Amino acid sequence: MKRFKNYIVLGMAALLGTSCSDFLDVTPKDALSPSTTWQTETDAEKFAIGCYDGWEDGGQLLYFDCGSDFGYNNFSWEGYRPWGDGTLSASNTGASLYSFTTIRRCNTFLENVEAIPFSDENVKNDLIAQVRFIRAYQYFKMNWWYGGVPIIDNYESAEEAQVPRNTEEEVRTFVEQELDAITPMLNNAPAERGRAAKGAALALRMREALYYEDWATAKDRAQQIIDLGLYSLDPSYTNLFSNAGKDSPEIIMAVQYINNLKGLGVIGQMYNNGNGGWSSIVPTHNLLDTYEMENGMTIDEAGSGYDPVHPFANRDPRMAMSICFPGQDYVKADGTSGIFNTLDRQIDGANNLDYMTMADNTSRTGLTWNKYLAPITQYSNIWDTDACPIVFRYAEVLLSWAEAENELNGPSAEVYNKLNQIRARVGMPEVDQAKYGTQATLRELIRRERGVELAGEGLRRADIVRWKDASGKMVAETVLNGTLERKVGTVSMDASVDPEMRATIDVNASSTEKFIETRKFATYNRYFPIPQTSMDKNPQLTQNDGY
Repeated sequence: MKRFKNYIVLGMAALLGTSCSDFLDVTPKDALSPSTTWQTETDAEKFAIGCYDGWEDGGQLLYFDCGSDFGYNNFSWEGYRPWGDGTLSASNTGASLYSFTTIRRCNTFLENVEAIPFSDENVKNDLIAQVRFIRAYQYFKMNWWYGGVPIIDNYESAEEAQVPRNTEEEVRTFVEQELDAITPMLNNAPAERGRAAKGAALALRMREALYYEDWATAKDRAQQIIDLGLYSLDPSYTNLFSNAGKDSPEIIMAVQYINNLKGLGVIGQMYNNGNGGWSSIVPTHNLLDTYEMENGMTIDEAGSGYDPVHPFANRDPRMAMSICFPGQDYVKADGTSGIFNTLDRQIDGANNLDYMTMADNTSRTGLTWNKYLAPITQYSNIWDTDACPIVFRYAEVLLSWAEAENELNGPSAEVYNKLNQIRARVGMPEVDQAKYGTQATLRELIRRERGVELAGEGLRRADIVRWKDASGKMVAETVLNGTLERKVGTVSMDASVDPEMRATIDVNASSTEKFIETRKFATYNRYFPIPQTSMDKNPQLTQNDGY
């Protein structure tokens, strides 16, 4: 990792000298000259690392579920609350994904690298394929969320850069052809953590095909990843989301952060007030209600054992692994253990810093993520961390294979097998094949399993806009229209009480006490609005319908 880390800064310095972000005709005095940098294999390596800077934003990835029924962002100025409450407009896009900065870095690299001699052509081809992967990832993401964007070259002037949008289908074709072309060029395994290798290209192609309902391709690429034999489920679900698990065999690719050099400060924003955080990104009770009971039944099934007064008891173990809920044991910033209490305004006569409405930076839902946060002692500084949010992991591969195969052919032994692998890891019972014996019922289970397994990892909004109900309506139109609520109650601070039973919920609490916000989702919210600033700079752009 040492070389990879050091080249992040060097690569960015080099790229500054060759980008045309301001369409200047002179070389900046504080940047490296193209005539002196595009010469050696080492130069190319530095520039490639510069392309990795911003290939994905780990903080944005953690925020992404706030644009779904599974997450909530308390501060509108951070940009993700409008995604969830539906107040998006051309002038209020919230956080924007519309950027060509990384694509232009990649274009610059690809324009210059061919002239550089390498001692090994395979090394050169692998490096080129990595950069083409980054560019394809950027186009895929913008295309999915904006529905067609310009496929650009590097331009010499602002006027020349004023080009119209390509269609969504044209960008799809570009991404698919790029990924299919570079996959054979990439090494099977990355030379260093954080690099793109064959598994990452296959995973992106798999995800792209799944999103656009190309089930056969999604299944094929998932199978190719399985056949690589390089990845497997981590025996420990919680290990995946801790610093100790960065080299887990389950991780196909993650965004890399290095404290004191390029740290991830969003982690600090996720902790609750009592731990010095902002509660910017919190899970919702909609997510909590999605987890099955430990017996494999949903909470609304007769005989499941679900008790709304003690809703945290006897649930799928992933719930406690993913979410810190009232009554749960947790580790405080000073290393001591405590009982998480967001339900009582006061504890032992003193104001409770974590009470849901005590301060601006308390969790409005009363819940906090455990993923990437537990324990807090793994970070020396929560505002400058080396947490590395996962982009692709093996569980997604198994879930995508299962979803694609069910859509193609309905239930099969292999679909059940893939789901059971994931469930067995956390001690959940095998799929009840009698209950989930049709394509429709198994589809319901696969969607639920995907939701809880990948909760908080940035995939939920894409899932609820691509999934349709029996009437053909986007799932998002149901789950993102209505009132977002919290649970109200009290927590026993007796350490001898079972943590799952410490919280007692008031099932008769008023709607006013439970109210967080009103959410809405219109059909045109399937796509995000193109920022007005981008429209102003490029008159050739057209705005998405509804905005």
